[in-house]
Amino acid sequence: MAEHLLAIDDLSDDFTDIISWAIEFKRLWKSGDEIAMNFFPLADMAVGSIYEKPSTRTRVSFEVGINRLGGYPLTLLKNDIQLGKSETVADTANVLSRFLGAITYRCYAHTDVADLASNSSVPVINALSDKHHPCQAAADLMTILEHFDNKNALKVAWVGDGNNVLHDLMLACAMLGIDCMYAVPKGYEPDKEVVKRAKNLASDNNSKIIETNDPVEAVKDANVIYTDVFISMGEEHLVDKIDSFSGFQINMELVSNAAKNWVFMHCLPAHRGDEVTDEVMDHNNSIVFDQAENRMWAQMSILAYLVDNSAWDVMGRVMGLEMK
Repeated sequence: MAEHLLAIDDLSDDFTDIISWAIEFKRLWKSGDEIAMNFFPLADMAVGSIYEKPSTRTRVSFEVGINRLGGYPLTLLKNDIQLGKSETVADTANVLSRFLGAITYRCYAHTDVADLASNSSVPVINALSDKHHPCQAAADLMTILEHFDNKNALKVAWVGDGNNVLHDLMLACAMLGIDCMYAVPKGYEPDKEVVKRAKNLASDNNSKIIETNDPVEAVKDANVIYTDVFISMGEEHLVDKIDSFSGFQINMELVSNAAKNWVFMHCLPAHRGDEVTDEVMDHNNSIVFDQAENRMWAQMSILAYLVDNSAWDVMGRVMGLEMK
């Protein structure tokens, strides 16, 4: 099993079980099941969450989820600690490992979270970096599997920037054998090394990763239509970037090319009127707020898996899952 989560394919050996566990645990917890509501693998454990970037969903979902698993969330904002300023990332990792049972890190540079993990003696979870967003992908696939019974007949379409969210979405789809087609403007393609990893995983699982520059082609017969902001946090100075995304807005005209059972997904926050219209965001087929909630349940499964794998495994079997 993985020691840390830096990219979603770090969980490739057990990803199906992690998602199934999250779906069933959510169902039981919401039904008031006593076993689920008293499952505390993080009992008396402090979990530190470091934030270089502002956060709504990541911070709230981790704090509440850690608490529900019996742990103590400790939120560390960028001005609270010396990380990367008067102290190296490696030294910070060594210090925090003496106090904490796990660390989550929302950062700019992926090299920083990789450095933190390589010097930490406790599990490190990438809560977002410029290259990967694995917790989002876990929530995304959890949400898709909640809404579609047969994953083998699905097509996921991405329309937008070739960014960190797309990276882990296509890796996650490939691990579950789901076809993923992405449309990006020329010059905004995803990282070639990540695409290669995704295609290798897709080949192993009888699915396809397909690239195009045509949003209509990507959305045609798609069951899931997914987008993100065209200008990400930290790119606000790139005011001309949005001009490259003409024709990439998710609107009802574009959606008309999708399968009849289409759903719309967005990792949020959404810039309504830019990458998506109000009509799509507020449509009955929009499942963006299910996604947002599932960040917590997916992260709870990941935390239990990494921190106390035996307890996570036992709980899975108690829930009736066929764990590996």
